[in-house]
Amino acid sequence: MAGLMENWIRIFSTTDPGKAAIYKGRLDENGIPAVILNKQDSSYVFLGKVEIHVPADRKDEAEALLDEIEGAC
Repeated sequence: MAGLMENWIRIFSTTDPGKAAIYKGRLDENGIPAVILNKQDSSYVFLGKVEIHVPADRKDEAEALLDEIEGAC
């Protein structure tokens, strides 16, 4: 289990799980595998972040797509 995500990299971090879910969905729609890692405290959701990770070899493509999404907002 430890090596399952060793070639994945964080490309986005937020405190808003909804925003992370939308961004992950857009990555998925564009054929970029993505996972959400929720590092928020279960009792105090304002503590911690929600991160999106993608395979390291898809980093540039994923970041370009997220930049495009951010620019459209």
